[in-house]
Amino acid sequence: MDSRDNTPDLDRLSRLAIDKAASRAARERVETRRRFIAGLGAGAVLTALGGATYVVSGCSESVEPPASASTPRSDGRPRIPPGQTLIERLRPMGKAEGGSEWVDASSWRLRVHGAVKKPLDLSLKDLRALPQVDQICDVHCVTTWSVLDAAFSGVRLSHLADLAGVEARAAHVIFESDAGYTANILLEEALAPDVLVAHAHDGLPLSPANGAPLRSIVPALYFWKSTKFLTGIRFQAVDEPGYWETRGYHNHADPWKEERYS
Repeated sequence: MDSRDNTPDLDRLSRLAIDKAASRAARERVETRRRFIAGLGAGAVLTALGGATYVVSGCSESVEPPASASTPRSDGRPRIPPGQTLIERLRPMGKAEGGSEWVDASSWRLRVHGAVKKPLDLSLKDLRALPQVDQICDVHCVTTWSVLDAAFSGVRLSHLADLAGVEARAAHVIFESDAGYTANILLEEALAPDVLVAHAHDGLPLSPANGAPLRSIVPALYFWKSTKFLTGIRFQAVDEPGYWETRGYHNHADPWKEERYS
């Protein structure tokens, strides 16, 4: 005879219900934000984290995919992930031009720190003196737009990791931005050859609306992981979900798995 107590664990069921409700509320907040931003007109200004102001561009019209879009990626996945609409150019979502919070690029610094043997503190001049990469890649935003063949120039993150001497205990990378914003990715994905610290787009220095003076570029993940206004790259042993990841966005963000929200 089974003597185990089959009484339901009411505390556990209550916690599960609370967690489920919290997750649903987080998804609703994210979707509300997406619809709000999509409905703003060109030139609308938002005040966000840290009091910084951000300008929203006018919406680009969707375009027909070129013939090359039907060619699968080298990993066999379709070039355009599910649920995405192709547009012609990046939709800027950055700082208002000339905003009072803007920092002159000449004084900008990038720190490479954390679980490293030789921390780096680089100026833009230092960064441009390192081996440069011109890269064509596709961009996929969690809000369902994609841009093919976007051109960025900068330094491979893997090169910065080599210079800093990443310690064996490191397993995660945290991108740091001004005003305390962060985003997290796995170390193995951060070291991919197409992950850049970029200072230029389409042959010109990044504009404030696209994250000047530096941003990370992580083509394999949704574009919010490509952190704008990059000030730091922190290597560490434990994961640390970032600003959007703690507000309902997926912790990983694979576009082909539609990892939009948690």
